[in-house]
Amino acid sequence: MWKSFSLPFRLCLLLASIFFAALLVGAVALRSFAVDQLIEENQPAIRSAGIVAAALNNTLVHSAEPERTLRAFAEGLGGGAETLRFERVGDPSPVRTGGPGRAPGWFADLIGASATSERFPVLIGGQKVGDLLFEPDMSVDVFEKWISFLSLTLAGLGLTVVTILIAYFTLNSSLLSLRALASGLTRLRQGDYGSTIDCTGAPEIRKSCEEVNALAITLAELEADNRRLLRKIVSLQDDERRDVARELHDELGPLLFGIRANSVALLESAAGGQQTVHRSAQRVIDSAEALQQANRKILDRLRPLHIEELGLDASIQSLVRDARSHVPQLKVTSDIAPSLNVDSVVSQTIYRVIQESVTNVLRHAKASELGVKASSELEHILVEVSDDGVGITPDLVFGRGLTGMRERVRALGGTLQLDRESGRTFVRCRLPAVVSE
Repeated sequence: MWKSFSLPFRLCLLLASIFFAALLVGAVALRSFAVDQLIEENQPAIRSAGIVAAALNNTLVHSAEPERTLRAFAEGLGGGAETLRFERVGDPSPVRTGGPGRAPGWFADLIGASATSERFPVLIGGQKVGDLLFEPDMSVDVFEKWISFLSLTLAGLGLTVVTILIAYFTLNSSLLSLRALASGLTRLRQGDYGSTIDCTGAPEIRKSCEEVNALAITLAELEADNRRLLRKIVSLQDDERRDVARELHDELGPLLFGIRANSVALLESAAGGQQTVHRSAQRVIDSAEALQQANRKILDRLRPLHIEELGLDASIQSLVRDARSHVPQLKVTSDIAPSLNVDSVVSQTIYRVIQESVTNVLRHAKASELGVKASSELEHILVEVSDDGVGITPDLVFGRGLTGMRERVRALGGTLQLDRESGRTFVRCRLPAVVSE
């Protein structure tokens, strides 16, 4: 339970406990010293009462009528509330009633006011007939001590309350600064390096906030450098793919075309000749066509040149049509914004994300429906590819294609998410429309 209490409540509870502990210690000390003090103050009167009792017993011994003498003595002492009175054996003790200024009875019992009374036996013929009771009126002394005790208690209580309030508001003010610091650290952990923390509170807390703000600036600079580096890597990869694609197109393409053309010529020249030559020429033609198709696929994977020629929208539509042609029973829907105003690097990335997602669906998802969406929102491009296939496992490890997509998107300052909702798998990508250098 203690762990669930807030820090201000713990401090208030601790201060209240200290106050009540001090009050208990004061009560014990009052009980220990007040009794001795009261007895010491009334000691002369007790000794005088003892002398009076001794004189009375001596008088009764020599008196011819001791009962009459005792009765006259008792009447001379007066009634029950006096300090010195005679109490005969068997008579009930009179109940003393306090005046209007008396302290509470429990307080009088606490300080031992009754301990100041004293009894002296009264004898007639060697037999005890009663007691000469000395019982001083302690109401004034007890009331004085009660007032002192009450004043100290109220002063201590007031001081404790003031201390608790000061400590509560001071600590709460410090906790506000600590909460702001914790919130700033949370934003920092989530990658928000642009928000700063208000440096308030104690000097130590302000120093910590300033250090966190400086750390945020450093991390923001490092992230910007990292993104520039990753974007440079992506650009270099695209350049390298373009160069390889150009080599394949310019060098390998003509050679394959020449092989195919010569094979066709050989086949035509051997049309009426040997059957073996005819079959060999046909195999060469088939191999050349297969090489040309593989070459086109490699070129398309390395660098989809039709993006620059046809535009991003038409390229995505061509990709969707290819998916329909590969799996005729697959229901493919597309919703592509008519004009996506993006730079070349972003358009390449959008195409790669859709291409890789569609390829994964065709290869692994066993889906009956495939949806492709691309739209613009303010200064961002939103891409979504969904399917109703077998889905993803919780322990999915990104392969080369998904890893490449994620790194490429991250390099451009975007996000890539892979989710499973309502029986469908979603690949969601968010990219800035224009990427700064």
